[in-house]
Parts: sequence; C-alpha cells; structure tokens
Amino acid sequence: DHEIAAAAGVPIPTIFEMEGEQGFRSRETAILKKLIVLPHIVLSTGGGAVLKEENRALIRKSGTVVYLHAPPETLLERTRCDNSRPLLQVADPLAKLRELYAARDPVYRQTADFTVESANCRETVQTLLKRLSR
Repeated sequence: DHEIAAAAGVPIPTIFEMEGEQGFRSRETAILKKLIVLPHIVLSTGGGAVLKEENRALIRKSGTVVYLHAPPETLLERTRCDNSRPLLQVADPLAKLRELYAARDPVYRQTADFTVESANCRETVQTLLKRLSR
C-alpha cells in the first residue's frame, strides 16, 4: 500500500474516495508488475491483493509466497489505531474483519507456498528463517 500511495501522491483513503476500491485494485496490480521484477526483495502486499487472479499469478511467479496468518481479533488489535484502512472505517470493524477473513483466508492459503502463524514476532521470524532456508 505504501508504494501505491507514493506513486499516486495521495494517501490510500483518498484513492478510495476518488476512484473506489476498483481503482485502487487497478493501481495495486500496476505496482505489483513493477515490483516483482526487482531482484532480492521482500514484498508485503495489502490484504486484498490476492483477490485478483492476475495478482495471484504475478505473486506466485515472483518467488516464495508466505501467508502470515492471524485471526480477526489479532488483526483488529494491530489495526485499531490505523485510519489509513478504508475498508475498516465502519461501525463494527471486528465484524468487517471477520467478513474479510472468511472470504480471503482460503485464497491466501491457496496462493501461499506455506503459512506461518504471526502471533509472536520473534517466533514468526524464526519459523520463516527455518522454512525459507530449506
């Protein structure tokens, strides 16, 4: 999302306001195409990036895909103070996160080469290092 906002010259919420989610997703695909050709990068996509088949294909082609899994309750804690997430600017963000999770979790699992639980940062990094060194 950072790269999308930087390329647009405006914050993500402004892109959503002006172009809607579809406009944002188009920008997201364009940025993915630019980034995946760079050597030796760690690419952290936004949560909805894998919803488009084109994006999933680009991501899969680019290297090892890791799904950093967390339940909706954990995601709420991590995003509670983040006003740059237009989809969560609703009366009940936990309900929205549960809805997004139900739709996205199967797609993430299908796209990923492997899944890592991301509750504890140190354990997550250790698990990633072990899995990626194989």
